[in-house]
Amino acid sequence: MHITHQPIPVEAFLKEKPADSCGASVHFIGTVRNYHGGRFVIRLNYECYEVLANKEIARIAREVQEKYHCSTVRIIHRVGMLEVGEIAVAIYVSSAHRDEAFRACRETIERIKQTVPIWKQEFYQDGTSEWVLCGHPHEICHDF
Repeated sequence: MHITHQPIPVEAFLKEKPADSCGASVHFIGTVRNYHGGRFVIRLNYECYEVLANKEIARIAREVQEKYHCSTVRIIHRVGMLEVGEIAVAIYVSSAHRDEAFRACRETIERIKQTVPIWKQEFYQDGTSEWVLCGHPHEICHDF
């Protein structure tokens, strides 16, 4: 499972032990923050094209795992309405060495933000809302 509509169970997500050949485990937890672009944020709404999002996340995990020789790359991203402080995305990477694990984790979140068809609507303290400009290339829909 890559996309979820439920709160991300971080403890369970991070509980899996790495393979004995792995000397490094790295994780990234992305939470909803209360401020962006000079405005106070009170909540976010994430929407996605779920079939394509799951396929793209699986592709990212597979490619990053191969590139950095990782034992594990796991990704879960929440969609729907999230309040400040809630977890939006969790990534777990394990590999033989820390450098590969850190680089793989960083590349994973950057690629998610660039190519996965997930869109974010910010709701502000002043009662307004705005869809945040996404950097997804239009070609992504043609990859599947």
